[in-house]
Amino acid sequence: MPNRLQHETSPYLLQHAENPVDWYPWGPEAFEAARAQDKPIFLSIGYSACHWCHVMARESFEDPEIAALLNRYFISVKVDREERPDIDSVYLTVCQAFTGSGGWPASIFMTADQKPFFAGTYFPRHSRGGMAGFEELLQLVQLQWENNRPDLLSRGGRILEELKRRRPEAGQARPDLLDRAAEDYRRIYDAADGGFGSAPKFPAAHNLLFLLARSRRQGDESCLQMAEHTLTQMYRGGLFDQIGFGFCRYSTDQKFLVPHFEKMLYDNALLILAYSRAYEIAQKERYLTAARRTADFLLREMQSPSGGFYSAQDADSQGEEGKYYLFSPEEIVRVLGEKRGAAFNRRFDIRPGGNFQGKSIPNLLRSDPDGEPMEDCLDLLYRYRKGRFPLAIDDKILTAWNALAVGALSRLYQVGGGRRYLEGARRADRFIWENLQEKGRLFASFRAGRRGAEAFLDDYAACQFAQLALYDATLEEGYLNRAEALCGQMEDEFLDKERGGFFLYGNRSPRLILRPKETYDGAAPSGNGLAAWNLARLSQLTGKERHIRLARRQLDFLAAEAGRYPIGSAMFLLALLEETAPPPRLTVVLAEGENPPNLPPALPTDVAVRLLKAPQAEYPLKDGKTTFYLCRDGACLPPSNDLETLWE
Repeated sequence: MPNRLQHETSPYLLQHAENPVDWYPWGPEAFEAARAQDKPIFLSIGYSACHWCHVMARESFEDPEIAALLNRYFISVKVDREERPDIDSVYLTVCQAFTGSGGWPASIFMTADQKPFFAGTYFPRHSRGGMAGFEELLQLVQLQWENNRPDLLSRGGRILEELKRRRPEAGQARPDLLDRAAEDYRRIYDAADGGFGSAPKFPAAHNLLFLLARSRRQGDESCLQMAEHTLTQMYRGGLFDQIGFGFCRYSTDQKFLVPHFEKMLYDNALLILAYSRAYEIAQKERYLTAARRTADFLLREMQSPSGGFYSAQDADSQGEEGKYYLFSPEEIVRVLGEKRGAAFNRRFDIRPGGNFQGKSIPNLLRSDPDGEPMEDCLDLLYRYRKGRFPLAIDDKILTAWNALAVGALSRLYQVGGGRRYLEGARRADRFIWENLQEKGRLFASFRAGRRGAEAFLDDYAACQFAQLALYDATLEEGYLNRAEALCGQMEDEFLDKERGGFFLYGNRSPRLILRPKETYDGAAPSGNGLAAWNLARLSQLTGKERHIRLARRQLDFLAAEAGRYPIGSAMFLLALLEETAPPPRLTVVLAEGENPPNLPPALPTDVAVRLLKAPQAEYPLKDGKTTFYLCRDGACLPPSNDLETLWE
């Protein structure tokens, strides 16, 4: 029989709607039941494309005996971390405090007052390899709850009090943090295979964006070399889907060959930004190809008919991780024919015995990434693969991730052209404003005609980022006006006016046991880091004192935490770079009746372009024609009617 999750819209919760576990969604009903029945709560947090979430579900949540234990002794609550990043952030912090690490599925035991007393991640059905079995754990927790409750709760209480006392202190955003960060990247850089540190290796495109920006603004060639090598190796490896395009979530090995096969919208959006920026700086066609192919994947497979982008593609097919992506040489030959099949196998490393679990992940690690593209073969194999195994898609539409995709497609259009990318960005942007906001208030998610919770800091910051990118790409003033309006809403709803920084959830949202301010970047930039970059950019575009003041305060707030581990805050570093080494500023004064000009391709995307529809005292027209004013490095050039000559 379906449980209480059957009425939810989250694909992750619906995956568990027919479990024998009597799951509750997060909400008052669950907490009241726990109080009335004097039971502890078992909270399970995950997401639909999570491989280990599926494993724990198969081993435990679909098992009648485990379900009987949970139903008899616990109130079980299931949360989709992508719909409720506030709950996820609070209890992931709790999990890290209990165990020293965190991840998904997150498994939290807590009271009806939402106060945790034990936490972990994945637990196997039975104990093995030093890991506690879930069945044994449930029995132990129940025994302690009945017979030793004060001691059971005391440790959790101490940890919670310690977490409440932790408050980031403001520092001072000094330029030397940029040098320290560059040195830290050099120290952990993998010169052989690209990337940073050891496996698993995450794309973390915001790290690469900082390295690229530093190379451009401060002339650090080592930063460009690290970024280029990493981008090239990721694109050559199995991390990139060579047949259907788009990037998987992370690499399980050093060489970017074997990915964790789920594909996330935010990863692909951020990587479009990184490859577009690399192309702009290095002018190597492979980077533009990687950006366009990744964008083509989003437009082809992830954009809904109504314009919003879906959240993720699953790692598993028919119960096996990665099965959708693997090939044997014989299968390739059957599809392409003997001659083309053999050539394809050589180029994409599809060999007898395989390179992963007896089959092969197509990759270019042994081939020239700029060699024959074999587009006709890729098209045939793409269509063949689509009909071979089903690949589940998490079709909920998340505001923050969609906004990142809008920004990425806008930037790709700006550096490489392609009207379809701008149109894809505009469609997704329209979807957000038509479906995910009401009377100026944003919401975090949308599925099956229903909106989710009120939006979080990340949603507002990402939407502001999207508007700024659309403005840069089009010079349409409406986008800049909307970015400023979002800035005001973000300040009203999330800003800590006493200590600085922005809270994760807003003043109108239901309170949790903690109210976090996320400052470190994870797989995606933190809301506070992205807000800092937005504020720095708004300051350059508008010159308004309130944006300048708030940007500086935000940088100082982030500086103390970033000072402990600079490369954990790449988005803050990008914002600090905007403040320390600001880009050129171009003011365009339109003559009467003229439209905004097409900016020359040589003009970098980071130039802050301000558009005036009429002359001002400070910016008069020259010879009665549209006039350009360019300022850089603290000095302004004479006004000109010829932008290309002025820029040169």
